Amino acid sequence: MDCRLCRYVGQQAREEKDHEPQHKYVDSGSTTNAEPQPEELHQRTRSTAKAVTSHSQRKPDVGKKSVKCDVCGKTFKYNFQMKKHYRIHTGEKPYACSTCGKRFYQIYFMKYHERNHTGEKSHLCITCGKRFTDLSALKRHTSIHTGEKPYSCETCGKCFRHSATLLVHMRTHTGEKPYACNTCGKRFTNLSAFKKHAAIHTGEKPYSCKICGKSFTQSGNLTVHMRTHTGEKWYSCETCGKSFSRSSNLTVHMRTHTGEKPYHCNTCGERFKYAATLKNHMGTHAAETSHACKKCGKDKMLIHMRIHTGEKPYLCNACGKSFSQSSALKRHALIHSGEKPYSCKICGKTFCQSSDLTVHSRIHTGDKPHICKSCGRKFSDASAFKRHTAIHTGPRFTPPLCT
Repeated sequence: MDCRLCRYVGQQAREEKDHEPQHKYVDSGSTTNAEPQPEELHQRTRSTAKAVTSHSQRKPDVGKKSVKCDVCGKTFKYNFQMKKHYRIHTGEKPYACSTCGKRFYQIYFMKYHERNHTGEKSHLCITCGKRFTDLSALKRHTSIHTGEKPYSCETCGKCFRHSATLLVHMRTHTGEKPYACNTCGKRFTNLSAFKKHAAIHTGEKPYSCKICGKSFTQSGNLTVHMRTHTGEKWYSCETCGKSFSRSSNLTVHMRTHTGEKPYHCNTCGERFKYAATLKNHMGTHAAETSHACKKCGKDKMLIHMRIHTGEKPYLCNACGKSFSQSSALKRHALIHSGEKPYSCKICGKTFCQSSDLTVHSRIHTGDKPHICKSCGRKFSDASAFKRHTAIHTGPRFTPPLCT
């Protein structure tokens, strides 16, 4: 049975009869079909003075909660609130999107979803002008401008903009991993990492770029990818002014100014700026126990051993050249394909690898991130920097005299 006032879909006539009284708060003559929210009740305009008077004189039942959920024991003041809550347990989703058919258990969730189809973004950031489909997204965004981080970790003191982010962070201390993959059993601390992993098994990439056709497993990844075409960089460093397309990149960049090292080794206590650096460091402890090279003691494990054995298991099908690492083979394969997927937005020059493009872009920006501690000279790429430091650290090469 369909509700005549909204898109509620009931299974029986009795369900529709129980549902329709929720619309008693809708204004007389209004076509609005949103169910009432407590904060909105005192903002509704009544059609008659009698209705206004009776509403304003209504005495709230402070502290009174008379309806109880028989599944989890949670109590509610009104019966319709408990019915909405009960759908969490039953999985019932009576509200359907008229465009794509996706279902929701509350009507305002459906309305927020429908804005994805209409493109409506009614919530405006007064600082930068960016618009959002819902108020909660706007509130999360404004914290970027204010810098406010009201939620702090009681264990390490790190602060966060959102309580949900703090909750996920706490799992790094507790080791809790509540999300488990039904296919392989691997567990995750946060839902987004779990969803990314699940796509490995399904191979599904439903979000595709309309410009280049590249597909993604998540809509958020597509949003970030689109910035490579538009050049949009919302996140800027207040210290040096450098801008980034992702907030996570800005967070990592800020550590160059603050010196923060949030990742620490549980074995030796050493701290690191980046998770990847910590991961590489942890390998040194693993090598000490079981993977150290028996010939020279170096701790690069299996890959390092190939230097001594000469093993090169990765073979190029085009020319027969072999490599000790798969990454080296991938770089080499681009020579044959001629593919240069990374292009400079300023001059149009293309490159085989993203790292080459990064170094090249410094020609335009003048950025020289590699600084010699001995003389202060700056360099745009690491190789030139390493050649220079050899001047200070080792004896310079002297050509032999002619005889």
